[in-house]
Amino acid sequence: MKALVLTAYNEFRVQEFPDPEVGRRDVLVRVEACGICGSDVHGMDGSTGRRRPPIVMGHEAAGVIVQVGPEVTAHHVGDRVTFDSTIYNPDSFFSRRGQINLCDDRRVLGVSCEEYRQHGAFAELVAVPQHILYGLPKSMTFQQAALVEPVSIAVHAQRLTPIEDGDTALVVGAGLIGLTMIQVLTNTPAKQIIAIDLDDAKLALAREFGATDTLNSRNLGDLAAAIRARTGGRGADVAFEAVGIETTVRAAVAGVRKGGTVTLIGNLSPDVSLPLQALVTRQIRLQGSCASSGEYPECLELISSGRVDVDRFISAEAPLEQGHAWFDRLYRKEPGLMKVLLKPNA
Repeated sequence: MKALVLTAYNEFRVQEFPDPEVGRRDVLVRVEACGICGSDVHGMDGSTGRRRPPIVMGHEAAGVIVQVGPEVTAHHVGDRVTFDSTIYNPDSFFSRRGQINLCDDRRVLGVSCEEYRQHGAFAELVAVPQHILYGLPKSMTFQQAALVEPVSIAVHAQRLTPIEDGDTALVVGAGLIGLTMIQVLTNTPAKQIIAIDLDDAKLALAREFGATDTLNSRNLGDLAAAIRARTGGRGADVAFEAVGIETTVRAAVAGVRKGGTVTLIGNLSPDVSLPLQALVTRQIRLQGSCASSGEYPECLELISSGRVDVDRFISAEAPLEQGHAWFDRLYRKEPGLMKVLLKPNA
């Protein structure tokens, strides 16, 4: 098969690659669309240590089943499907507790790190176990289905976070995940949604997607005071941090009220320092949110019903041969680019 291979850091080649092996409980999917994730962009230069060459990246994908293993019963050749980015052991300790994202045997498609190498979906074909597959609604396009994975990240974070009727939610970072988080929050009891970013264009999108207030932190001397001014002097009830650097983590902590909850989604920086005394004396609940954990059915419904609009995120669609060029443009943070989809079988 044809695949886009990271052959060395910052170097890609489209080359012939061995077809995936199909296990007894696996299906073989012809990939119709696969999104370039921010984690792929950050990983291609070696900075994360989770895209060690050679590796076929790609984990936000959808396609058509072309082969099934002998023990596959729930899916058939010709089915239109998407799949979780996480390959997990359904019999593990955490999976039995409903925490498949924490499975000790967890592997992420398109990742190669010290522990494992799992080739992904920037290829004509990918093999995945049947238990991570989800059928697509008839009205859903492959392009929309390729964005189920990032939507699931937002839905998982929302599920972990206590939100009561009339609450104020703060979203720090209006990139794709932050903007998706805003849309997900419009389907919760939250009454007020405040978005924070450095980019006015992104904040304009945040308002279109349901943010009731937006703040450009570049133009504010005291961000926490600006948040309190919009929340009766208390601060937000909950905050979602969707960047993953020290400045934004601290902004999320400073932006919630006493007894509030901060949910960390972004993880660009391996380490950050935290205001420990403020966390303790204000009794802030601080938690991480890792990937997703079985939220795909809800996400498929949110997208197919139009309650979450993913079409607005798609900046371009391109064949594998143009993959390197689009990676470069995303790496350089070209203005206006959000989600680029590669189409291996175009």
